[in-house]
Amino acid sequence: MSKGIPLAEALARYRADADIGSPPELSDIDTLLNTYHPDHLRDSVVKLTVGANAGDRCQRELANLLQSEAFIDEADLAGTPVTDVDVLVIGGGGAGCAAALMAAEKGARVLLATKLRLGDSNTVMAEGGIQAAIEPEDSIQQHIQDTLRGGHHIGDPSLVAALAEDGPDVLRWLIQQGMQFDQAPGGDLHTRKAGGMSTPRLVHCRDYTGLEMMRVLREAVIQHRSIEVWEQSPVVELLSNETGQKCVGAVLTSLLDDQLRIVRTRSVILATGGLGRLHLNGFPTSNHLGATGDGLVLAYRIGAKLCELDSFQYHPTGLLHPSHLAGKLVTEGLRAAGCLLVNALGQRFVNELQPRDIVCAAILRECSEGRGVRVDEQRVGVWLDTPRLERAQPGLLEQQFPNLMTRTRIAGVDPRIQPLLTHPTLHYQNGGVVIDVNGATTVPGLYAVGEVSGGIHGRNRLMGNALLEIISFGRRAGAAATENRDRGPKKVTLEHVNRLRRALTIAGMPMTQRAPQVLPDYAAGGTWNR
Repeated sequence: MSKGIPLAEALARYRADADIGSPPELSDIDTLLNTYHPDHLRDSVVKLTVGANAGDRCQRELANLLQSEAFIDEADLAGTPVTDVDVLVIGGGGAGCAAALMAAEKGARVLLATKLRLGDSNTVMAEGGIQAAIEPEDSIQQHIQDTLRGGHHIGDPSLVAALAEDGPDVLRWLIQQGMQFDQAPGGDLHTRKAGGMSTPRLVHCRDYTGLEMMRVLREAVIQHRSIEVWEQSPVVELLSNETGQKCVGAVLTSLLDDQLRIVRTRSVILATGGLGRLHLNGFPTSNHLGATGDGLVLAYRIGAKLCELDSFQYHPTGLLHPSHLAGKLVTEGLRAAGCLLVNALGQRFVNELQPRDIVCAAILRECSEGRGVRVDEQRVGVWLDTPRLERAQPGLLEQQFPNLMTRTRIAGVDPRIQPLLTHPTLHYQNGGVVIDVNGATTVPGLYAVGEVSGGIHGRNRLMGNALLEIISFGRRAGAAATENRDRGPKKVTLEHVNRLRRALTIAGMPMTQRAPQVLPDYAAGGTWNR
């Protein structure tokens, strides 16, 4: 039986004007994380058997995809139409658009292929804001230190430095594209201090920053004459040269007619996003429908090194009730504005502005030890005390969080009167494809940017660094990809697929599962299957 206090009883106990004091100090953070964070659930992690990361720890659901059979073989390439471009960008979210725009500005002929529609991505769901060190009391060095500390000092210092250094220029570039940001009374950009930040650094546009960012990027891509866009065209395999050591293109399919197409190119930029729709450990997710980890599968099959495959971010405040909103985010901007987390007993239990992994683990501890709010036998959460915030700052929810108000109003909940019941939701992959400061992977000709890449966030990402990363490294990779001046591939092959297939056979591993998944099983039409 699930632990916790029944919802009706917890609501009857709740008082927005009660004195709830300060949260207790966390004496042993490592023990808290190791005991309660989902990354450490028993049997959730296995060791990879084949590939560039053989022997490394990996979440079980992802490992199954990385060590799976391809959908196509050499026979499928015969007679398939071929398109030649300078740069192929795979993914139509913020990172892919930024990369395509920069490559086109450098004079390249760019093809941007996206699984769903242009802009359908996790970018539009990023509500809180973007980090950049622009305040007088802030500095690039503080941004670097906060990011490394928040990631438990696992992040690559060179990548973190590049990210932080790009921050102010990224804001300038976005404003030049037409992006709107909230302003302070004096006209400067308004900043907030969110979890893991030593000083206010979060620039935002109400609670739909990612949506506003995607709006201007999408318009810029559509209007650029040197960028061709293929929508509903997921990539099902990368292409290599004769030796299988270099990426020279990709094989795409169409969700409309199921026809294959070959794209030959000098450089491929993966910007495929995350894998929330794998629902690791059975958690709900905040991710969009296409977030099935395709880029990780394709990069690994061609030989790219990956990192932090056992580390994922579970956002502390996903909606738990009503059930049809399960997994939908309540932005960390609320906690940055002063909203508190309260258990069913009306007690604070954690500093709300600790890094996300700590807050997540603390919530799961409350639920596990019986101090959560129980909806039913499967669902237990904690209160996000929005009425208390509204009492302290009347009108703030309507003025600064219109997206939240619209979402809850449709569900028949008024957060100004009733606290929101929340529970961690699978949100972000901390690791990914290993890259350098220009987004180059360990495979020549292949770049990776955005959530599919790894090395920046260590084992925990700070709020606002994702939107900064997709522009910073998207632009870096877009520029670097145009510097490949060779004459293009003489021949495209699937030699890397054959190589991994042999390794799986020698290891005695089953060849029944195929990847990439493309769409989750419950999506309309189900998993793509040729």
